[in-house]
Amino acid sequence: MEPLSWLEIIARIGQQLLPVWIALVATFALSIRFKRKLGLYGKLFDSNVGMIGFAIVFFWVCTAIFADLIITHDPLGQVSRMRNAVPGSALPRPDDMYPYYLFGGDSLARDVFSRMVMGAREVLRIAPFAAMISFMIGITLGLPAGYFAGKLDTALTFLANLVLAFPVILLFFLLVAPEIQDTLIPTVMAGILFLVPILFVTVLLNSRFFTQPAKRNLYVGGVLLVGVWAYAGLVFDWDPTGLWSMSPNLLNVFVAVVFVNAPTVFRIVRGITLDIKTRDYVAAAQTRGEGAWYIMLWEILPNARGPLIVDFCLRIGYTTILLGTLGFFGLGVSPESPDWGSTINTGRRLLTIYPHPALVPALSLMSLVLGLNLLADGLREESLKD
Repeated sequence: MEPLSWLEIIARIGQQLLPVWIALVATFALSIRFKRKLGLYGKLFDSNVGMIGFAIVFFWVCTAIFADLIITHDPLGQVSRMRNAVPGSALPRPDDMYPYYLFGGDSLARDVFSRMVMGAREVLRIAPFAAMISFMIGITLGLPAGYFAGKLDTALTFLANLVLAFPVILLFFLLVAPEIQDTLIPTVMAGILFLVPILFVTVLLNSRFFTQPAKRNLYVGGVLLVGVWAYAGLVFDWDPTGLWSMSPNLLNVFVAVVFVNAPTVFRIVRGITLDIKTRDYVAAAQTRGEGAWYIMLWEILPNARGPLIVDFCLRIGYTTILLGTLGFFGLGVSPESPDWGSTINTGRRLLTIYPHPALVPALSLMSLVLGLNLLADGLREESLKD
């Protein structure tokens, strides 16, 4: 068979991405239709920058979700005579396989398009959730540090500054080094870090429904049940169902990302709390006799949501770059992983002759980070209007 032209390649890629286009169009149509009822998310569609950023990010999210339907070949599979094949090359004997490598083949004769798609899943199954846990830890420690101040603030700020004093990349490499992975350090760190989100959600619900014991007990009991189940599976691999499980490599990377990001979030939350706690509505809550955690979680935190949401988007982009850097140097992830960093590293050796194996994942990573930055800018614009 003849190789495909660039127009045919684009058409076939568009066809493979059909589930993504359907999800994107449906989401935009519903969001624009009901944007006045969707709070800050709905206001995002009043900003051109925000909509562009959301479209890019949602494109990659849907690509990760529908990756199994989109890929044309096994991202780890090798096809004879397809080593460094140019985009649109036809397979010598397609049999029952897809007959083309749409973005060509890499130096190990693997399909670059399929590795790009599965790479999105590798990134998005770590970055958002690691950023979320980092924020829960930062909020849990930053709120009381800023609200109570004094010795507690001094101690927590010193610990945060101690972690931030190390060069981030160097600290990240140290935490994911194979020598560290063979010790109990990742398990101990995971045991401590993963405990904080459970405490955060428990205290959040307990403070909100403290005067309604029936609801409080139901919600807190459900959180503790699911939390302990997830905690046992993720930290100690004690989940017989396999629903909550993480490979040692992935756990190591996850813990490193959370540990590096949490101190920065702590400092942001602490600074915002120091400012907001002097406002009149906080004084009014104190006059009503509300508890300290209720005031922190239900008076201060909601009024800090704008800057925190913006930083959350930026934090995911920052984490994406860190994961790409780790993959490029072969740290933390499996050597066969189709993550974008590993794919770029594989393709860089012949970059001047065959640029496509490295260029495709590099542009993918760049576009996702760009989308997150644009989304953060859009959210910042709209949050300032509140």
